[in-house]
Amino acid sequence: MERPESVLHAVKRSIGGVDLPHSKNTAECVSVFMPPPHEVVIPMQQHIGAPCVPCVKKGDTVFVGTKIGDSDKLISAPIHASVSGTVTDIRKVLMPSGQSVDAVVIESDGTMTEDPSIAPVAVETPEQLVKAARESGLVGLGGAGFPAHVKLTKRPGQELDTLIVNGAECEPFITADYRECMENTENILEGVYMLKRIMGFKRVIICVEDNKPKAIEALYSIAADLRDADDTVKLMKLRSHYPQGAEKILIYSATGRVLPLGKLPSDVGCVVMNIASVSFLNKYITTGMPLVRKLITVDGGAVAEPQNVIVPVGTSVRDVLEFCGGLKSSARKILLGGPMMGTAIYDPNMPILKQNNAILAFDRKQAERMTEQPCIRCGRCAAACPMRLRPLDIEPAYRTGNKERVAELHADYCIECGCCSYSCPSKRYLTQIMRLAKASLKEKK
Repeated sequence: MERPESVLHAVKRSIGGVDLPHSKNTAECVSVFMPPPHEVVIPMQQHIGAPCVPCVKKGDTVFVGTKIGDSDKLISAPIHASVSGTVTDIRKVLMPSGQSVDAVVIESDGTMTEDPSIAPVAVETPEQLVKAARESGLVGLGGAGFPAHVKLTKRPGQELDTLIVNGAECEPFITADYRECMENTENILEGVYMLKRIMGFKRVIICVEDNKPKAIEALYSIAADLRDADDTVKLMKLRSHYPQGAEKILIYSATGRVLPLGKLPSDVGCVVMNIASVSFLNKYITTGMPLVRKLITVDGGAVAEPQNVIVPVGTSVRDVLEFCGGLKSSARKILLGGPMMGTAIYDPNMPILKQNNAILAFDRKQAERMTEQPCIRCGRCAAACPMRLRPLDIEPAYRTGNKERVAELHADYCIECGCCSYSCPSKRYLTQIMRLAKASLKEKK
């Protein structure tokens, strides 16, 4: 510890939310590297926004870090090869969302040879930083997949005064960000001060939940670093309460600012970056290696050896599970992501994407299906909703096709956190209905 440092507490306390069992079984499992698989399938849609177009063809030789997909659209991010080898196919694959996209299939040569063009990147201005963030292929590593360079782009007349570093990791089971804090503290440190210096942030708030004392100690040293002469880098300890790490909730807790519907954090003067994103950005600038690997938590009652694994992007879920000892019992449900906001997959051959942070394989007991019962109008879903919505009213409006009523009830404010379904005693599929209701409003527009 370099100097005494005060720890901040939340400026505002959001309403709603739920208290969940943490189930952080892999918190003390040191991350391990997975050897390159025989084949990777790398989809051209690994971010919010426009998909990339393949810039390689069948038969091409690629290296680790070779650009294989790009787009000329603003909201997009280039995609790179995660293994060295030969492009064997470019085909359509079905994503967990149900969307069909192009994917580049690479047969690994097992050597993991890096692209010869990879070199450290010189960054001294905000424009150079934005360009570097884009060329690195960085997207939000907390799960959303929003291109990082768009977050860092300052529009004319806009002031970005606050950087919020998200280390909350409030979903059960997932410990990837926690391991990032414990294993790559130096990269987080350098990333924070690099962003502060180049972007000119007037304050940096590093947010972490109070159920991670070791991470708090590691992050405290970043706020107490002697480079923070003006004492503008602060650690904020938040109560452990789901969905504390959601972007809108985090901005409100850290600054008291309300993010309006359809607006970006930059519209309220904030940039929110996942702690792994900050760490990676510094690694990219110092090495030049783009985003080709992802640290994920592998856990669940059906997994033989739960652990944290660093895998090449495009590795199949099946290969990752086999690396973790396979399944010790039949998996009733496999999720990409956490149990609250993750996506259930039907095919274990689906590939790992940049924004994935967990594979959870639940056994029959963990994934026991509850029979949906009629709504009893108890209002628990409304009480749990951090966005002050009324799922018990939105559900019947959607089911009857009353889009005007769905719009009046502001279904598009939903952040799909899952609190309504979790708190419902009748086990209604409220989160799924809220997603469909949001989609129906987009179609209407």
